[in-house]
Parts: sequence; structure tokens; C-alpha cells
Amino acid sequence: MAAVPPDPHTSPDPPADQGTAPAGTVPHDDPAHRLGLALVCAAAEPALSGVLLLDLDPRLVDPVARLFGAVLAGADEPARPPLVLGAADRDEDLWTRTRIRGGEHGITVRTGPGPLTEGDDADGAPPLVVVPDLARLSVAGMRAAVQLLGAEVVTVERGGPRRTVRPRARWLAVCRSADVGRVSRHLLDRFALRLSVAGLRLPVPGGALEEPGAQEAREALLAGLADTRRPLSGRGVRPVSVDDAAIGRARELLGPDAGVRRELALLRLARTLAALDGAPSASAGHTDDAARLIGVSVPHSAPERAESDPEPPGTGPDPAGPPGTLPERHGTGGDGRPRTRDGARGLLDTGPAEGIGTAPGAAPSPAPGNPYPEDEPAAVRDAVPLSGPRRRTTGPVATRGTVIGTRRATDLRDIAHVRTVREAAVHQRARHTERFTVSPADLHSNVRAAAPERVLVLLLDHTCRAGDANWPEVLAPFLQWAYTSRATVQVIEVGAADAADELRAGSFTARSVLDPRVPAALHRRAGRATPLAHGVELAAQALRRLLRRPGTGPAEAWLVVVTDGRGNVPLRAGHTGRTDGEVAAAGVEDAVEAASRIGAMDRTRLHVAVVDPGREPYGDLPYVLADRLGAIVVDGRRGPGTEAAGE
Repeated sequence: MAAVPPDPHTSPDPPADQGTAPAGTVPHDDPAHRLGLALVCAAAEPALSGVLLLDLDPRLVDPVARLFGAVLAGADEPARPPLVLGAADRDEDLWTRTRIRGGEHGITVRTGPGPLTEGDDADGAPPLVVVPDLARLSVAGMRAAVQLLGAEVVTVERGGPRRTVRPRARWLAVCRSADVGRVSRHLLDRFALRLSVAGLRLPVPGGALEEPGAQEAREALLAGLADTRRPLSGRGVRPVSVDDAAIGRARELLGPDAGVRRELALLRLARTLAALDGAPSASAGHTDDAARLIGVSVPHSAPERAESDPEPPGTGPDPAGPPGTLPERHGTGGDGRPRTRDGARGLLDTGPAEGIGTAPGAAPSPAPGNPYPEDEPAAVRDAVPLSGPRRRTTGPVATRGTVIGTRRATDLRDIAHVRTVREAAVHQRARHTERFTVSPADLHSNVRAAAPERVLVLLLDHTCRAGDANWPEVLAPFLQWAYTSRATVQVIEVGAADAADELRAGSFTARSVLDPRVPAALHRRAGRATPLAHGVELAAQALRRLLRRPGTGPAEAWLVVVTDGRGNVPLRAGHTGRTDGEVAAAGVEDAVEAASRIGAMDRTRLHVAVVDPGREPYGDLPYVLADRLGAIVVDGRRGPGTEAAGE
């Protein structure tokens, strides 16, 4: 008997005398109803916190995630926005959250709990973590899932803060069956609730998935599946016992090699279904319902007749069998295939046909609907999927950093010629040789600093600073990114009152934003001249040096320009240090021309932002500069978080 969708106009709370619909009424051949019931079970039982959907249509990831959030929140409160994890997440982004505050006495850094743990001690609905593609999840995200899913208590000790929490978050992950082989088995075992939804095609009256309104119709249909169980999932279900018959049935269905985690997951799902049905304990029937829900094949309760047993009279083929074969009752071999009459010898039939060129033992494709496709060797597995890639510290890459010193050489790579000649010259008189001799003991090699992986370039125009301007607050998002990613900071200053040459831009390089020179540069007094064109040219030269080597350059770089665009010093004056006659608009034009060179650089690794202080008149100059730079514009008057595309 098919289940009837609930009436959306009725109250989601069922009457006390009616209870909830039994789990067995859900048609297990309908992927939409199976998905709705699975999400309700995951919301009601913390032990089923991990849900893995196999072969879900990418267009349905967002509506399914919103449905899961609504089930977790219940009917009395709005759903919380989910945390989406992907391939670019790092440990610093998941476990801790850094906040930077600037003041006159320096930059203050405070570290608090990250998005994975900050909602575990809060009241309300459990948080939701969504992984759109589990095979492409970063190593940091995979390790976090292994540590959190199924754990009762987690202690986080990272970068100062120490916190012990009880994980409450629910994880919703999506993966293709063909990509499961690339995922660690330890990670897959953490997802207690797995089901294949390859056939999930939510019906839209008279239309396909691409028709207008199909997305809303799918979400409405999914939302109606869990309305009757949402009150139960919001406050959980009472735990019920599991009888011995249910445990034995789980072992029978999963097989002897399934492992303890799969048996526990199936029994916990059966226990949740029993609690939703109002049963005092979970029986073997609830185990069968749980197996059907996740897609495990459930055999009939009555034992099937063996193939070699005699058939009842009047049924089946002729007892004599086809001409040339013995009757099936007496003529089958050990494998059940008929034997032919060939004198005193019995010859077996030919086996199944094999395609030409088929390699023996070739990996078959995963069976459709199987919740455990990793059991089938469908893909080559990674040896260490939970380990990050090793960084190369030797070879040609190690000889391309900035020279910071010398040391005694251990090989002939990257020899420091000046230091080697000096060491050899000291010992020439003692060696009594006619020619200049270099001994192996004289050889020294260069010591180079590692090339930075991320760089922040700040171009600060001090003449645009207003009386109430708070540059540390405006630049806080960029400083926080540089701090968490350990980026090298290069500061280019224009128009400072204490500049060595007011017609030229000055610059310095710091290892991090914690360098005392960085906060000092954010609070300098304004001068008279604005060599903006020279500052933009220095920024272009610095970025060109960083990005010209694809193999050793930074993986990501930010250029942040704080200016009102009013450059009153031409580029020639910045080069020579003296002015020639009237300036007019030459300084602005030179700055825009220098900015066009940055706009033509590789934008796959370079990001540019212009902070507009909002000064009038000529308020359009920052936008003209941003257009040539290919940058976004940040409103410097309202602080961070307000961005607009440069025009």
C-alpha cells in the first residue's frame, strides 16, 4: 500500500491518539520517500549523524540540503545556514576563527572556535555540514569528518584555544559511485546512513527537470515528505532496546565480512525506525525495513527451493529434458550445469562468452543501488587518502629563494662564489701553491628563504586619509587572510609626512602582519605630495617578480590599494626626484597607465581590491583606477563587508 503524502494545510503535530505513520508504510522503491525518511532518522538519532547520498543529481544538492536543515530545525524555528566544505578548506578555516583588531598600539589577534565546533555548545537545532562532492573534499575536511562523525566527545587544541565539545552537527555528503574508490574507507565508514538516490527524479506535472518552476516543485514535494515526522526529529526520539532477533538478522543481511561499524549502523537505523513507529523494541522486521531503506537486498523469509530439488508434478520442463541431456535430477554436476550423453564420459557445456581483449580480473562497475560500492574494486585507490601532499624541499626549487646567508657546502649545487673565494684566499699562503687553489673545505653554498606561498601587497596613499578614517578596520579582512595563511606582506607607502623623499614612494617587506612596521604604516600622518604613479609602478614590479616563475611563485596574491586616485606627482618626477614645471593631470594619467600593466597580469593567482575613501569632488577616480586594475571596490567609509565591482 503506497504512502499518502501529508496534507500541507494540516498541522504538522499529529494527534496524541494517532501517533506517527509506521516506517513500513514508506514505499522503499520510491527514492524520494526513502530520502525523506532517511533524513528524519538522521535528525532524530545523533548516532546517525553522517548521511551519504550516492549518485545524487547535482541540481538537487541545494534543495536536499535545505530540506535537511528544515527537518533539523523543526517547525518552531528557522533553519540555520549550512556550512559547505569543498576542496579549498584548510585546518585554519575549520577548527579556529581568527579576528584581528587594530589600534594605535598595534594589531590585536584573537583566536576563537571555528565553524566546525562553535555551534556544538549553542542552543537550538544542530548545525548542518554539506559536502557537495566527497571525492573532491580537501584533506583537512576529510580528517575533520573522521574525527567528528560518530564521536561522543571531541577536544580541540589548536593555536592556543583548548575546547572540549560534544559534536551535534549532521553531515550531508554527496558522492558518485564511480568515485567512491578514491575516498578513504575510514571516512566512508563514518557515514552510518548511506543510500543510493540515482533514480531520484522528483515528479513535476507535465514537465522535465529543466522547465521553469521545477526547482520549487521539487523542494515543495521534498518538504512534504518529512512534515509528519519533523516534530519528533526536532526533539529526538526515546531510545528503545534491540532484541537478539534483530541483531542476528543484521548479521545475516550484511554477511560475515561486513564489519562492526556497518552492523551498528544498520541496528541504530532499525532502532530509530522502531522508535518512530512507537514500538517498545526493535525486531527483525525493523532490521529488514532499515536494510530496504538503505538499499541492502532482503531475501524472502521462506527459504527458496534449491535448484537441484525435484519440481512438483505437472510443473517445470519435461523430466526427460532436452534431447541429448540427462534429466536434471540426476544429470547435474557439482556446479549445477547439465551433463551431456557422450558414451561413458560426461562433458560440461561451454562457459559464458567473453569479449575479445577482456583482461582477466578486470574491475567491474559498481552495482546500481548498492550502498557499499567500495566493496567492489571499481577504481584504483589512493594509498594515503587522508595525508596531504608532501612539499618539495630539495632540488631546483630549493635554489630559487632569496639568499639570506651562506653555509658550508655539502654538494655542488647553488655555490656561493664570493664566500668560497674569500675562504680560499685566506689559506693561499699556507698552501704554498703557485696558482690560486680552491679546496673542498672552502666551498660554501647559499642559504635561501623559502618562497612564500601567499603574498599581500598593500599600497597606502596617506594623503587620502580623512579625519575619522579607521584603516585597520577597513583592511581587517585582508590582514586576517594574511595572518591565517602566513602570507608575506609588502607595504608600499605614498604621501607620508615623514617620507625620505616626498616625490617618491617607499616600500618595505615584512614576514607577516605581526611585524611592528605594518601597524605603524597604518597610522602615519599625511604629507603634501602624492606620487601615486610611482607607487603603482612599484606594486607592478613586485608582483611581476613574484608571478614570473610559475613553478616557484606564490599560489595566491592580493593587491590592496587604498587611495582616492588623486596623484599630483608625475611618474617622471618619481624617477628623477624633481619636478619640471606644471603638473596638471599628468600624475593621475600616469597612475592609470601604470595600473593597466597590473590589469594584464595572470588573474588566476592575483586578486586586486581598491579601497575608496569616498572623498569629493572627483569621487570617480578610484573607480577609474579599479577598472584598469581589474579590481573590486571596497567602500572605505562603511568599513569592511561592503564591496562592489569596479566599473
